[in-house]
Amino acid sequence: MDKRQSRLRRAGATRKKIRELREHRLAVHRSNLHIYANIISPEGDRVLVSASTIEPEVRKEIEKGSNVQAAAFIGKRVAEKAKAAGIERVAFDRSGFRYHGRVKALAEAAREAGLKF
Repeated sequence: MDKRQSRLRRAGATRKKIRELREHRLAVHRSNLHIYANIISPEGDRVLVSASTIEPEVRKEIEKGSNVQAAAFIGKRVAEKAKAAGIERVAFDRSGFRYHGRVKALAEAAREAGLKF
C-alpha cells in the first residue's frame, strides 16, 4: 500500500464517523503549493463555505500559499465565513493528513476565530 492509499484509508474512516455524527464537516486538503478548507453540509452534498490560498483576495494578503502562516490565515478566513453563514459547530476532517504543521495551524486558527470542533 502506498502513501496515498494509506492517507485515503484513514480519511475514509474519519468521514464514516463524521457521517454518523450528522455534523457540518470542515474538510482540509493540502498540496505542495496550497491549502484548501471547505465546510460541507451534514448530508455531504453541498459545500457551504470555502477558503483557499488560490483565491485572488487571499493571494494579495499572503505571498506564499504553502506555509504555516498561510494555513493560519485560511483557518481564520473559513471560520469568519462560517460564522457569517450561521455555522458555529463543525467536525474536523483532516483528510488523512497528520495533525501537524499546516493542518494543525489551520485548525487552531479556526478555533481561535470562533468555530467549535
